Amino acid sequence: GLVVDGRTLNIIFQGGLEKKFLALTKHCRSVLCCRSTPLQKSMVVKLVRRQLKVMTLSIGDGANDVSMIQAADVGIGISGQEGMQAVMASDFAISRFKHLKKLLLVHGHWCYARLAKMVIYFFYKNVSYVNLLFWYQFFCGFSGSTMIDYWQMIFFNLFFTSLPPLLFGVLDRHISAETLLVLPELYKNGQ
Repeated sequence: GLVVDGRTLNIIFQGGLEKKFLALTKHCRSVLCCRSTPLQKSMVVKLVRRQLKVMTLSIGDGANDVSMIQAADVGIGISGQEGMQAVMASDFAISRFKHLKKLLLVHGHWCYARLAKMVIYFFYKNVSYVNLLFWYQFFCGFSGSTMIDYWQMIFFNLFFTSLPPLLFGVLDRHISAETLLVLPELYKNGQ
């Protein structure tokens, strides 16, 4: 692990040592920045995003973490004793740090799997509808006449676009939460 304080981050950012800092951090399993300003926290996140071209996640619990949370791709705010500023600026909010594991491994996996299925479903729905209209144009001699009334098209889209995502969102849990917590490598399998 690597522990970096605010003064060291000042030297790194002002001295142009960002690439050497990133080269050092690649060899560490964890990097902890302590006693740093909100600007330094966001600069570290932006540096990692820009140089390594990876998705970043920031976790904070107070007003001093807002800029870091906003600089990351995914921001998680922990509501607690330091106020609600981090929660208001974040994408997701949790009440305690211990809930982070379940948020990432369980709900993240379920969301990823649901979105993958829904993208395929929406492609199927739209391809079948456009295919039907395409072949109808051969039947009517490309006159531009409508095959389906406007209200029927609205009903079709409303029924096939609203009901299945709601059912998938509520009912689709192909792997139990307990299994996902025990085997975190299952998240990589979906990717």
